[in-house]
Amino acid sequence: MGGFLQSPLWDSRVRSRDVGRSEAWIGYLLGPAGALLLNAVLATYLNVYYTDVLGLTSVWGGTFLVVLPVLARVVDVLTNLAMGYFIDRTRTPQGKARPYLLLSAPLLTLTAILLFTVPRAGETVQVIWIFVSYNLFYALAYTLFSMSHGLMVPLSTRNMEQRGKLSVFVQISTIAVSGIFVALVFPAVILPVIGIDQGRWIAVMSVFAILALPLTLLQYYFTKERISEEQDSGEEPIGYARQWRAIVGSRYLVVLFAVVLLNTFTLGVQNIALVYYSNFVLGTYNDGSTQALLAVIGGLPMGIGIFVVWPLAKRLGKRNITSAGVVLTLLGSAICLIDPHDMATVLVGQFVKNVGSLPMAYVLLALFADTLDDLEWRNGFRPDGVAMSVFSTIGIGVVGLSTGLFNGLLAGVGYSAPHVGETGELISRQSPEVQDMITFAFLGLGIVTGVIMLALLALLNVEKGLPEKQAEIAARHPDRNESE
Repeated sequence: MGGFLQSPLWDSRVRSRDVGRSEAWIGYLLGPAGALLLNAVLATYLNVYYTDVLGLTSVWGGTFLVVLPVLARVVDVLTNLAMGYFIDRTRTPQGKARPYLLLSAPLLTLTAILLFTVPRAGETVQVIWIFVSYNLFYALAYTLFSMSHGLMVPLSTRNMEQRGKLSVFVQISTIAVSGIFVALVFPAVILPVIGIDQGRWIAVMSVFAILALPLTLLQYYFTKERISEEQDSGEEPIGYARQWRAIVGSRYLVVLFAVVLLNTFTLGVQNIALVYYSNFVLGTYNDGSTQALLAVIGGLPMGIGIFVVWPLAKRLGKRNITSAGVVLTLLGSAICLIDPHDMATVLVGQFVKNVGSLPMAYVLLALFADTLDDLEWRNGFRPDGVAMSVFSTIGIGVVGLSTGLFNGLLAGVGYSAPHVGETGELISRQSPEVQDMITFAFLGLGIVTGVIMLALLALLNVEKGLPEKQAEIAARHPDRNESE
């Protein structure tokens, strides 16, 4: 790959030593939006496509949609670990992570389209098609993207303020696509039109898939790995076992991974449950307004957070502001559970919950970068690829477990897929047991995991003494600093 990337055609368009406006706005805000939008749509609606459009809830006695995401995430774990190994051994003029952004761009588009072009054939053919396409997207294409995308902030600069701002830009992109398109435009405008028609689903999803290609290329061209450039390309890569020992020995990194695991699992379950909660508990099936209202009212804090969270994080500390946010999410969930069938009560609770989720959303990547700096200070090297493989494995693997768990609960309580009745009307009623299960998944689970996250965050004191540690790291490489 290194020889192929020697051509100036693949050079980054970023030339400055410091992070500039074009890098922040194009490389970290606009560029990632295509792949993030595609993934967010799939995370929320691919399961709906399987249960309501293809009617797969009863396949293998209801176990197929439980087994599929779990087995697929096992494959994901293996490919993520392999990617971490390869990234740390990649030495190219374009860095060690950015080349995989370039490779992921066309693969995201092709594999995402395959997810929805499931043939109307026998059950065995459909099962094979779904399993293969699911793994091609998540274990190959999105793994390439998510691993390299996740390392862009930690590898961009050692400047803590610039790194924090880039983390905010990444999260603005993530939240904008999920908050505006996935939670607002899709349920209010697109779902009522495409209904349970497979052809319309394929057409709409193909648009999202194609959009990811040019935007991911923009991300590739408008990012720069300044920390990778510090490394001597002639140095021997650090042994894989030694990298793992350093990661396992970093208590801050282990605690952060535990927080990420719990947060991702909770959000994964809630994200899938949101559509079902809107359709069967709070509103009616594809009414075009319930989910949109949850998105608008509950999501308002996300826009405000752009201007508030980082100044507060600098003053109070990233760990402290994140802990305060978790407390607010617990309060918001409790408010919703007062009457989960009442729109006004739920909207108030969702607003409070989203205020609390701001710190976790906006500063998590910056905290991850801090833990890598601390690890480098203690060990003399940075296992970026392996650490990111763990980070990414959690993000992808846990979502698979949450999807499988939710689908298993649906099947266990007797979920009935919507269908057209004899007189042409759409039948979409669910039993009280199904409604209670959906309510717990959307509202109750977060209370349990939130309490555990608070205890873990109390141990994440990585920011203490970090500027001095960064100065010591810089002093170890005087020649590199002088050359800058």
